[in-house]
Amino acid sequence: MGKKSQLFKYLIADYIAANLAWFAFNIVRYYEIARYDGFDTLSGFLLYRNVIFGQIIVSFGWLILHYYSGYYNKLFEKSRLSEFFTTLGTVLIGTIVLFFALLLKILPDSILVYYTQLAYLFFFTFGFTYLFRVIITNRTARKIRNREWTTNALILGTGEKALQIQKLLNEPSASIAYTIQGFIRVNPLFSPPAIDEQLILGGLDDLETLIRDLNTEELIVVGDSEDEDDLLNLLYSLYQYQLPLKLPVSHTRLLTGNINIKAITGFPLFDVTNHHFSEGEKNIKLTLDKLISLFLLVFLSPIYLYLLLRIKKDSEGPVLIKQERIGYLGKPFMMYKFRTMREDAEKDGPALSSEKDERVTPFGLVMRKYRLDELPQFWNVLKGDMSIVGPRPERKYYIDRIVKQAPYFYLLHNVRPGITSWGMVKFGYARNIDEMIERMKYDILYYENMSLMLDLKIIIYTFRTILTGKGI
Repeated sequence: MGKKSQLFKYLIADYIAANLAWFAFNIVRYYEIARYDGFDTLSGFLLYRNVIFGQIIVSFGWLILHYYSGYYNKLFEKSRLSEFFTTLGTVLIGTIVLFFALLLKILPDSILVYYTQLAYLFFFTFGFTYLFRVIITNRTARKIRNREWTTNALILGTGEKALQIQKLLNEPSASIAYTIQGFIRVNPLFSPPAIDEQLILGGLDDLETLIRDLNTEELIVVGDSEDEDDLLNLLYSLYQYQLPLKLPVSHTRLLTGNINIKAITGFPLFDVTNHHFSEGEKNIKLTLDKLISLFLLVFLSPIYLYLLLRIKKDSEGPVLIKQERIGYLGKPFMMYKFRTMREDAEKDGPALSSEKDERVTPFGLVMRKYRLDELPQFWNVLKGDMSIVGPRPERKYYIDRIVKQAPYFYLLHNVRPGITSWGMVKFGYARNIDEMIERMKYDILYYENMSLMLDLKIIIYTFRTILTGKGI
């Protein structure tokens, strides 16, 4: 499936729809208002400078609004009903904003005219937008039903349940079509398999190689054991592959504090790697991250300069340090910090800092107390490596040790790591692996309950930490 080509289709359709709607609205505006207000001909009105300006700007404005609604995030999991209400809500908001921002001041003093013009603008925009979207979505659904577009998946399990899931996913009524690449044996002692031996590609030890060689996009976890603990342990071992993990509906009893199950469009599966953050909120958060980071990098530049000179005076070594951390979708990136320790602090290998760490310089202690050492990470946010709020990124050295006790740590790689986090606010710095795991529980809670309001709450708590000097 070509995501870029599908996105291009929706963008072009929405742009044309917005142009047609604005054009039709201006025709109505001419016959009801403009011809009584100095315009002799329709062509003269349509070629008027402000009308042409609106024709160009308004169409792009609609694309921006649709982006922040999250409509363009998931291109192949759309239903007619959700598409109807998403389009309805976005157009209603956009129409009201557009009406009050551009049109209200140029309409005559008649309440009836206000209402009729607002209604025309709404119905033209909604009608054209929804019509074009439905055409594209129906064509996409047809291609999925005809299995022209499918998702590559492996089924983990070889029993009767795995066979039933395969049959359900092969039904033409499924809203997401799968190419089942094969089955994975999860329990070597399970016998006899209900699946043809030729379709069993190997065991869990072979999974990493199979995912890479087959270009697998999703893992469908069925399991062979009736023991819920066995299935949970299997799930935990799969987070490391950074792929969507889908479970049958019958496993909804697995809802726990550590796993949040969210329904997806394609019956009968649930995605256990998803979270409650809406697609629109994701886009708003990303934009706010970049705008705020750019502002702070400029606004705080005198403080950056002071810290640079002060660190240089305080001790020998580079002012900035960079460390490889594991970020979004498990990809490594270089994270920047102001140096707070002696230059040879890790000559014997990675080591976590403690409250009375002798490696910390005198001024480094002050920076850590007020979290000033984290300021360079706004550059990481601007680059897209990090977010302002999100689980703190860790080094692979520590991740390899954490996941031995808490494999669900891999869930945190489904969101961008942050400069501040719920774990840092509620727990603070960790001095050993056990404390890192304890702090991680707060980040799992954040992951399961992500929202812009929660981000704001964490930022407020972080400011309190900075102002009171309780960063250590």
